[in-house]
Amino acid sequence: MADNKVKEIEDLIKVISKLPGLGKKSASRIVLKLINSRDDLMKNLTNTLATAYKRVVRCKNCGILKSIDLDCVCTSKKYDQICVVENLADMFTIQDTGIYSGSYHILGGVLPSFEGKSSGNGLLIDSLVNRVKKNSIKEVILATSASIEGETTAHYISDSLKNIKVKITRLAKGVPVGGEIEFLDDGTLFSAFKNRSTLTTD
Repeated sequence: MADNKVKEIEDLIKVISKLPGLGKKSASRIVLKLINSRDDLMKNLTNTLATAYKRVVRCKNCGILKSIDLDCVCTSKKYDQICVVENLADMFTIQDTGIYSGSYHILGGVLPSFEGKSSGNGLLIDSLVNRVKKNSIKEVILATSASIEGETTAHYISDSLKNIKVKITRLAKGVPVGGEIEFLDDGTLFSAFKNRSTLTTD
């Protein structure tokens, strides 16, 4: 029996099925749509992806995505608050609620709960400390998740900032234990921001 599978199409399905929320069936439908619109949709998508791959980079200072030839918002705008989040998805979630309009700092992950306090584990924590010093920041809002790792990261950052005169706050406990910012509803996030508490260090 002849094999009607085309390797290039199968490879494309495998790649697309790795995207969040997509399985093989959904990826197959997307690929079929692309193939049927190859001169319009597929060509434009290919060019757009290639351009984004070449020109979109992560700011080494704050972690936000930016165009390679433009200054990042963290250096081009004045601000006195920084909201610290684990990843870009968390930032987009908070932005969509309209709760907060200040500057963001994307860590790039969290510290393992067993991590020693002598290491930042490759996260953008040192650059956060430098931003706070350089820009005379009044408040740092720690919006890491309510997981053990999120709490570990929040306390590590608070400890790193303890010798700087800055208010450090943590989202209120309306965030459920183990809850990730990305998946919280607007009401929970609004309550967590409004009732955030000040962190103290020993």
